[in-house]
Amino acid sequence: MTPSIMFVSLLFVGISMLVSYMLKSKIRKYSETPMRSGLSGQEIAQRMLKENGIYDVQVTMAQGFLSDHYNPLTKTVALSPDIYQGRNVAAAAVAAHECGHAIQHATAYPWLTMRSKLVPVVQMSSMLVQWVLLAGIMLINTFPSLLLGGIILFGLTTLFSLITLPVEFDASKRALAWLEQTNITTAQEQPQAKDALKWAAMTYLVAAIASLVTLIQYIFIYMGRSRD
Repeated sequence: MTPSIMFVSLLFVGISMLVSYMLKSKIRKYSETPMRSGLSGQEIAQRMLKENGIYDVQVTMAQGFLSDHYNPLTKTVALSPDIYQGRNVAAAAVAAHECGHAIQHATAYPWLTMRSKLVPVVQMSSMLVQWVLLAGIMLINTFPSLLLGGIILFGLTTLFSLITLPVEFDASKRALAWLEQTNITTAQEQPQAKDALKWAAMTYLVAAIASLVTLIQYIFIYMGRSRD
């Protein structure tokens, strides 16, 4: 790893830690804001799925803080204990967001479909990419094609990060619209739900930017060697 890439990596690690801290802080803050509707995250998720005509997705409890996710293979909306049982703004926002992914799946949302197709490829490339890039940098003068291979692998993970952005933004948009339309969140609670999901989206945005910047740096290194 070159000094410039190491600097950028450390910079974005710091930014990611800050954004992660802000997200956890917002979730904890809005977890202390009770919902006037009195519904739990589980109840909100089940209602949102039902009102969108989705009956083959189960709402289950996951383990761990902020472990909430939608699994398209098992068709389950898994909510962390605080979200599953919580009757607060944070629980409502996160539960609705994960159901937003279930709705995307049910309606064949193009970005989610594309992302899902990339999952097995990215899983394989992520296991190899760091080793290939490291070897490519070390052998750049004798075997530059190895670095090019690493760049292609890293490009796949970057593409995956970029495609994830519209998927996450759209899920939040669907969640907030539904919460407002059904009056589950009041006029005072809606901006708080939006703020919580904004910081969740920021984690994906920072990761995508970091990946893109790093990819560009590797491309410049390869192009510099090619010119030589």
